Amino acid sequence: MVSAGPASAEPPPSAWAPLRVAAYRNLWVAMLVANIGTWMQTVGAQWLLIDERNASTLVALVQTASSLPILLLALPAGALADTLDRRRLLIAVQFFIVGVGTALTLLTLTGRMPPALLLTLTFAFGVGQALTLPAWAAIIPDLVPRNLLQPASGLGSISVNVARSVGPAIAGVLIALTGVPLVFALNTLAFLFFAVTLIRWRAGTSRSVEVPERFTAALRAGGRYVRHSPIVQRLLFRALLFLIPGSALWALLPLIANQRLGLGAGGYGVLLAALGAGAVVGGVVLPWVRSRLPPNVFLLIAGLTYGPAMLVVALVPIEAVVLVALVPAGLAWVTVLANLNAEMQLFLPGWVRARGLAVYQVVFAGGQALGALAWGVVADTAGLIVAHVAAGLLMILGALTVRIWPLPDLRAVEQDPATHWPDLELAHEPDPSVGPVIVILTYTVREERRADFVTAMEEVRAARQRTGASRWGLFREGESGDLFVEVYELPSWDEHLRQHGGRLTKADQAAELRAWRHAEGTPQVSHLLPAEANP
Repeated sequence: MVSAGPASAEPPPSAWAPLRVAAYRNLWVAMLVANIGTWMQTVGAQWLLIDERNASTLVALVQTASSLPILLLALPAGALADTLDRRRLLIAVQFFIVGVGTALTLLTLTGRMPPALLLTLTFAFGVGQALTLPAWAAIIPDLVPRNLLQPASGLGSISVNVARSVGPAIAGVLIALTGVPLVFALNTLAFLFFAVTLIRWRAGTSRSVEVPERFTAALRAGGRYVRHSPIVQRLLFRALLFLIPGSALWALLPLIANQRLGLGAGGYGVLLAALGAGAVVGGVVLPWVRSRLPPNVFLLIAGLTYGPAMLVVALVPIEAVVLVALVPAGLAWVTVLANLNAEMQLFLPGWVRARGLAVYQVVFAGGQALGALAWGVVADTAGLIVAHVAAGLLMILGALTVRIWPLPDLRAVEQDPATHWPDLELAHEPDPSVGPVIVILTYTVREERRADFVTAMEEVRAARQRTGASRWGLFREGESGDLFVEVYELPSWDEHLRQHGGRLTKADQAAELRAWRHAEGTPQVSHLLPAEANP
């Protein structure tokens, strides 16, 4: 389904409305402090390396060591966040980060911080962040009502961009006055503050299921859900269409400042501030804009704002003009990505939310990293202007594809859990680990309804595979033209129990009922278990 009409006529919630929810406000402030500490820590680590041999490579490796864990661990972290109590997981991870920060502080203070150890501890710090991000994103829908998810996502972007602007500035002043150890110490205290805030938050439950899944099974289930969810794939695809060309601006802006505008480090900081100011404004106006524009029109306007801004930055070597162009670019950047993140949070059911958001984070980090690398290569081989112009044109082209690959309309999609199958009545209770399990449903469908039935069963197939089925098929009995047989296989009996005890949503239920309306009565159901498990 594609949204073509106007959004709801209800007044949009304020960008600051989520802050009226005490639990969200406290945790958002704590996360803002932690984000500022993270940027302070990054600057401090880079400063320790500027006098080393091969300083350029070592300084660049600080960013690599910080971001690589997100690419490596986001999916396992999402599985952990969906199988464990998210609050307790977050608390444990923050204390791990506090331990890393304490080691950084003490070793730096005593002069025992060689580059290899600094990069190792920076990587460990990144591991903590990789474990934090999916769990934090997954608890936001538990903190605020559904209608406040989009402004909450915008506030998350504001937090990141305020920290990006404030953190390095604070770190620079403190390093000049006292040295790097104090910067590391304050970062440690920032994460200790986040841990204490989490301890004080008393959540009813922050886990999607009472009995946790096995880790490997949870990983496979998360991957299977994404593979068989066209809506999630479309959201990720639209994110990549924006991220890959958009990353050129962030990656090449230092070169624009130095080579095109003749600015030093201070001038580059001013350019970043313009981008950051636009990003903050974008977070503030996101709810207002989204309430007045259909999602696809909104996406088109954002792309047609960001792309021309990139062309101006590349082609006009006047600092004032570039500054003006960077503000709407920052606004478009945050509004698109915060909106897509909010759409993911709205769509993903609770049992797989952290894993789905982890995939989004992998796409976000990977799209930026690969895009930056690609545009850097283009700039080295064809020139800075060519790279920027090509990225700007690609951004415009990507925005125009919204008519071909539109965003789905998620307003009517109900992702609350639904249990509409009758209780299973078996001759014996199988062990949850028994598998594979085959489920067979037999339908009676008259000739005039067959085509509609087969079409409707395609949605059923997707729902079965998203929620646990590893294989699925629909067959027609040769001896009777009216009998259709649905057969699907699940890895274990536990997977089947989870499928019908929390994974199916009201949208999945509606898809089944639409198919059943074309059949006579309700289908006959049987379950096949391995013979050796049932002597």
